[in-house]
Amino acid sequence: MISRVAQGTAAETLALRYLEARGLLLEARNFRCRGGELDLIMRDGEHLVFVEVRSRHDARYGVPAESVTRTKQQRLVRAATRYLQCRPSDQPCRFDVVAILQSEDTPHIEWIQDAFQS
Repeated sequence: MISRVAQGTAAETLALRYLEARGLLLEARNFRCRGGELDLIMRDGEHLVFVEVRSRHDARYGVPAESVTRTKQQRLVRAATRYLQCRPSDQPCRFDVVAILQSEDTPHIEWIQDAFQS
């Protein structure tokens, strides 16, 4: 059985590859601060995109995107604010969610652009 950290890293790598294949460019990965963590920070044209990656092995307890609660959104906004304080940018920003439902064959990936507003 693989650890939760290893599962999370694998899901983030899968999401990164998925987004890069769609033209996004990686700016940072696993930005941590007191307020929280940002899984991926990417550029999509003129937008700076803060990406939350959520993964589950089955939908028994709901689909992965449903786990991005209001509390989690607030943590992401705080972390993004801190990131922008450290690395100022005048680019428009958005929050995306990449939800991965693992299966035995191939994972189902859902990319939700502009998933919530800050």
